[in-house]
Amino acid sequence: MILLQAQNITKNFGTKRLFSDISFEVQDNSRIGLVGRNGVGKSTLLKILSDQESYNSGNIALKKDTNIGYLAQDSGLNSDNQIFAEMELVFAYLKKQEKQMHELEAQLADNTINDYDQLLKTYDQLQNTFRQENGYGYQSEIRSVLKGFGFDEDVWKEKISTLSGGERSRLAMAKMLLEHHDILLLDEPTNHLDIDTVEWLEGYLKNYRGALIIVSHDQYFLDKVVTEIVEINQHSSKNYSGNYTFYLQEKKKNQEVEWKHYEEQQAEIKKTEEYIQKNIVRASTTKMAQSRRKKLEKMDIMDRPGSDQGSVHFSFQIDKPSGNDVLLIRDAAIGYTPDEVMSEPINLDVKKGERIGIIGPNGIGKSTLLKSVLGKIPLLKGSFQFGANVETGYYDQNLSNLDPKKDVLHEIWDRYPRLDEQVIRNTLGAFLFSGDDVLKPVSGLSGGEKARLTLTKLSMEHDNFLLMDEPTNHLDIDSKEVLEDALKSYDGTVLFVSHDRYLLNTLADRIVEIGPDGSTIYLGDYDYYLEKTTESSDEDSENVKAHSESEKKVQYQQSKEQQKKERKLRREVEDLENQISELDQKNSEIQKEMTKEENLTSYTKLGDLQKELDENKTKQEQLEETWTEKSLDLEEFE
Repeated sequence: MILLQAQNITKNFGTKRLFSDISFEVQDNSRIGLVGRNGVGKSTLLKILSDQESYNSGNIALKKDTNIGYLAQDSGLNSDNQIFAEMELVFAYLKKQEKQMHELEAQLADNTINDYDQLLKTYDQLQNTFRQENGYGYQSEIRSVLKGFGFDEDVWKEKISTLSGGERSRLAMAKMLLEHHDILLLDEPTNHLDIDTVEWLEGYLKNYRGALIIVSHDQYFLDKVVTEIVEINQHSSKNYSGNYTFYLQEKKKNQEVEWKHYEEQQAEIKKTEEYIQKNIVRASTTKMAQSRRKKLEKMDIMDRPGSDQGSVHFSFQIDKPSGNDVLLIRDAAIGYTPDEVMSEPINLDVKKGERIGIIGPNGIGKSTLLKSVLGKIPLLKGSFQFGANVETGYYDQNLSNLDPKKDVLHEIWDRYPRLDEQVIRNTLGAFLFSGDDVLKPVSGLSGGEKARLTLTKLSMEHDNFLLMDEPTNHLDIDSKEVLEDALKSYDGTVLFVSHDRYLLNTLADRIVEIGPDGSTIYLGDYDYYLEKTTESSDEDSENVKAHSESEKKVQYQQSKEQQKKERKLRREVEDLENQISELDQKNSEIQKEMTKEENLTSYTKLGDLQKELDENKTKQEQLEETWTEKSLDLEEFE
């Protein structure tokens, strides 16, 4: 069923055209990824679809009673409310229904009242609606979503005003998911989320009962969630049926075909123009030349294949190679004070040419490890040693190695004063700083611009060992893919911290997981890491773990016990659901009995039936309460 149709949507800002030919449709279970370079209008289009922004021409047809959820910059949360209470506001209509049901139950307890049959029918309809809308399980759903977004029970009663900006963004998204909109518009939903939360969100969105339109720079997330891609390019849209990887493959094929047709047409134009030039002045061939000129004038000239703006294009070079041994870390403990150790022991042996990705939960010390190796923060324990001829370059995720008092040009030129200004400008141009852009003050740059300027500096240093902390933050998809290619073809060694699973998958040949108990090494990319960490019965001999074999056995046994508990809980939940369903059936039968003519005249019979109905409902409420508790316990395993 089509929920929304957008046809030839045009949006201008003054005389500047943003886009002019955006067309797509949204089915009731669509999973659409909206992609395109920064500035093409993706976020503006979401605002147009949510009726928060106007458009100049075109048509948007929305199915009657379809509601759209859009998470704006302003979260819309009440700062004075407690976290759990704010989430309960979503289900105020269910609380109202529950109150109405209790009032009807009190009335039905009196068999002598008028309109008993009508009251019973109204109660039955209300109860069915209440059940269908998850009236008995909405609190369990709130708990599940809050935990999924990293809000544990100990903070549920805290006021929203105590949360940070990032926490408020997560809570606002949690509330919006609970609202169950027909169409959900998500603009960069994975910002401020760690890997575990992003993976939980992926699972939730896959099962979301409604349509999704997602703008995201997280290619891995798009691959997992979306099944359609709408690309905005050269002011118009193009649709692809598939996930992000499929879109890349199809786009490449399309581009190859477009270039082939463009080059064939250009060759034909050149040949025709040469013929006209040679023959237009000859009496014998003038008419033929004129005919070809008319044909050329009527030709529909193809635009040069390309995109709305230039592409970042750069590479990392080295001045001299390092030795085979690049970095050795032994039994390291990281943190800021001996009383607050983040992680230990950390062991890592980095060899020349490796690309090693570091992962772990927020606050575990991944960035601290890089800073310790660079001598910015001392190790609390252990040691590290660089190999021969190792020259380090560092990318700081906070982009703090830029001078806010300088402009873009002098940020680079002051570091390389002997280079000609044009050489500096050409280098900056490769990172999309051209013309007057190079005179912008660093303090006024966006996050993406600062990231590109930091990469400019790093690319000019020609180091053979790059330590990079979240290098894809702030970059759009195209810039990320250029960075990935540059790092793949780099002749040096890379050690990088990232939550970008696409980068980890395409670049890393080893994954180092940092936890409170130190480092664990996985000899593969991110998918390999996932495969190994989700296995419960196999121990991988390739994984170099900072635990003894006896600890591994204990973990294995614990895993088996957990599986047993999970199976037992699942059976109990299914059994409770069957009992509740049986009672539902019995109650329906009793209610039908109560409406029969022979029973309506017998207060004794009606009383017995009502008593049985009350007993069933009491039992049902107990079963539903137990079901909620068991379901919540079961969610801990999922």
